[in-house]
Amino acid sequence: MRQVVVHKYGGTSVASPARIKRVCRRIASVARNHPVVVVVSAMGHTTDRLIELARKVSPAPPARELDALTANGETITAPLVAMCLQALGVPAISLTGLQAGVRTSGHHSKARIMGIETQRIKAELDAGRVCVVAGFQGFTESMEITTLGRGGSDTTAVALAAVLGARVCEIYTDVDGIYSADPRVVVRPRKIEYISYEEMLELAAVGARVMHPRAVEIGELYGVDVHVRSSFKKGTGTMIVAQVPMEDRNRVRGVAHESNVAKITVRGVPDKPGVAAALFEPLGAASISVDVIVQNVGVTGATDITFTVAEDELPQAVALVQRANREIGANEVLSSGGLAKLSIVGTGMLGTPGIAARMFKTLAEQKINIEMISTSEIRITCLVDRARAEDGVRALHTAFDLDQQ
Repeated sequence: MRQVVVHKYGGTSVASPARIKRVCRRIASVARNHPVVVVVSAMGHTTDRLIELARKVSPAPPARELDALTANGETITAPLVAMCLQALGVPAISLTGLQAGVRTSGHHSKARIMGIETQRIKAELDAGRVCVVAGFQGFTESMEITTLGRGGSDTTAVALAAVLGARVCEIYTDVDGIYSADPRVVVRPRKIEYISYEEMLELAAVGARVMHPRAVEIGELYGVDVHVRSSFKKGTGTMIVAQVPMEDRNRVRGVAHESNVAKITVRGVPDKPGVAAALFEPLGAASISVDVIVQNVGVTGATDITFTVAEDELPQAVALVQRANREIGANEVLSSGGLAKLSIVGTGMLGTPGIAARMFKTLAEQKINIEMISTSEIRITCLVDRARAEDGVRALHTAFDLDQQ
């Protein structure tokens, strides 16, 4: 088989009939020379509207039924794109996640891809058809419909590129690449031509919404380069690769922020083995991601543990922690929202002294208080008041010379 080309089109790229026609003309030009698999998101804000509709009939929609509902957004887009391609004279077929063989775990709204059965897709490609796959969705061993979480169509696309042997996965979106900070926040963001998987994974994990973190993980694991580019402009975008060119190795590559953050503090935790596991295992079982963790060991044989979760998961997380607290015998559980993560990322930070000091000094000069700090080898994250997060992004972007084109 000739080299397969995989495209993914986000919701803004297919938000109207006119935009679908534009996308299909691009696909048609590629399909003349290559087998093509296209992964599509729901049109525009369809998923948001479906969730809003669900909450109008149920204050707490069951996860299974919510997945069955929200998966319909992509299921609508895929046949529309296939119809449009056929009208242009390009043989095409739409496939749901089930028909495309996307097997997942059973965690509704947060499912992970466990494998892809490629027989159907390969048969359609051999027959000369473009396969238009509904992203964001899959199925379990018990044939339940699942979704991969917001941005999950990226993951579908990169996973398909991996199993079909594509060298590059083209992610088409409403921006023309990955920037040094959110273009809606800073005045002069710098477009990054090449970025490593490691850097992109850190940026995605701390708030950069251009790419889904699991999509980057799969790209790195299977050696699939990811090209993030615009559906509306010609030209190249940003390549996510294993090794960036030497001239693109800046100490700090980007500044990211995440506003949907809350913290939980468990005070007076007995300082003994197994306590942390008893506290965090229920959160993991509920697929609640815990991020920044700070533990203060006291001299009285007790400790305080503070950690962050997504604010929309705070009520569920607090309930689980309170239940665990009764088992471990801590004093009390406190929680608060209204926070944000503010992060700088760059492989060039490795072994470079003074980076953290400059970040902290910059935030201090802006009178932005730091509540918690978390680091990795190539990332420094500060927890700050949500109302000051964008001020912090702008200040850090300038402090690390990222606004110099």
